[in-house]
Amino acid sequence: MKSLVVWDDNFLAYNLGDHPLDPVRLRLTMALSRAYNLLERDGVTVRPPTAPASDAELGRVHREDYIAAVKAAPEDPFFSGYGLNTPDNPVFDDMHEAAALVTGGTLEAARAVWSGEQRRALNIAGGLHHAMHARASGFCVYNDPAVAIADLLERGAERIAYVDIDVHHGDGVQALFYDDPRVLTISLHETPLSLFPGTGFPDEIGGPNAEGTSVNVALPTGTDDRNWHRAFDAVVPSLLRAFHPQLLFTQCGADPHRLDPLANLRLSVDGQRAAYLKLRDLAEQLCEGRWVATGGGGYALVEAVPRAWTHLIATITGEPMDPATMVPLEWIDLAAQLCPRRMAMPRMTDDADLAYEPWSPDSDQSPLDRAVLATRKAVFPLHGLDPYDPRD
Repeated sequence: MKSLVVWDDNFLAYNLGDHPLDPVRLRLTMALSRAYNLLERDGVTVRPPTAPASDAELGRVHREDYIAAVKAAPEDPFFSGYGLNTPDNPVFDDMHEAAALVTGGTLEAARAVWSGEQRRALNIAGGLHHAMHARASGFCVYNDPAVAIADLLERGAERIAYVDIDVHHGDGVQALFYDDPRVLTISLHETPLSLFPGTGFPDEIGGPNAEGTSVNVALPTGTDDRNWHRAFDAVVPSLLRAFHPQLLFTQCGADPHRLDPLANLRLSVDGQRAAYLKLRDLAEQLCEGRWVATGGGGYALVEAVPRAWTHLIATITGEPMDPATMVPLEWIDLAAQLCPRRMAMPRMTDDADLAYEPWSPDSDQSPLDRAVLATRKAVFPLHGLDPYDPRD
């Protein structure tokens, strides 16, 4: 099994300043993965992107005037428009170059898997899923997952499945492929009634020629590990099997964690690890193992993100890590040095109990049950599936 981790220290230049999206989370993730020798495993390649995404590559999903605005904005302190120079999306030096490099990393990962060079690939710095056709949004300048998926379609892909497990709706990727039946987007996220970006309702099902290829599971505030996995199992595997994807592309934001300061779900690191294993298994079952993953959100910079994404790196590169593994003291010291107000956890687990009862239409109809049924009713019939049959 061959896998690729795309990494370049220059990814840290995607730095919005005094801002929740702090690149220290990437530095700490890579340091923790290296402490466990995950990047030295047999069959693992670590390399930087061949090149930043070109204007032509970005232009497959972003408008030409928007790309020009991203380049120009750092030169004008009073720049406004295109979603830039806002509290969510402040302008920073070399913004175009940094965002294009991250996008180039995701292109590198996707091309390596599609060509057969690698079976799995990861760009932990990617997953900037909110950027729109001509607007920055939600800390995201260029939508690297969408650029990479568009590139695969140009290369002949006919069915790409995109599964987004960030706590926020994957609105940019959905919007950019809303009318394209070749791309199935599935997003599990906190309900848009309580969280940015305010989209991702079950009735967002795809455009006139692509009905059923946009799928949204709007999870109630406070959803924990058990209910998150109950919802995942009730929606994702059946739709992926019906769609027959050639490649699985996932956005693995770490912000569903219960310690994340920007959201209200209650997952543990153990629950996130279990999600990565399910995604791996679905890729193996349905796509001959072809799996491209990115990072995404995640704002518990020390407490959760590095542990969650180190589990992701372990899953991408081979055997998953034992959750009971101790966190190395030298890494805890590094985290204390870089983030003195944060507290590192001593082990790679939150000691969570993940046991749960599978979803059934005969369940007690909790808010979670109703959310699952709403999604199944909206899209399952469009794939020839019965929304009331738990076997589908």
